[in-house]
Amino acid sequence: MASKIYTFRTIIEPDRPSGYHGFVPALPGCQTGGRTVEKTRRNLKEAILGILETMSAHKITIPEDQTINFIEKVEIQPAYAEVAATQSQRTR
Repeated sequence: MASKIYTFRTIIEPDRPSGYHGFVPALPGCQTGGRTVEKTRRNLKEAILGILETMSAHKITIPEDQTINFIEKVEIQPAYAEVAATQSQRTR
């Protein structure tokens, strides 16, 4: 495999009851788990390396992660919540 350094976005989420689930959106099928976030990170690095080695051995072009990340908190008050609050105020 070439000496190029690849960077991939990884996502780790809680996976109850066993621990955590991690995956790589740019590499479909690249996913793993672990009992801790750190173990899941290590497992993801191994999974990514295995996929990259396999792709290289089969002369498959390794994709670049072109994802743009927007991480933000969004607060939404649905219309039905406003209606319920209004009705609650009327009954007081």
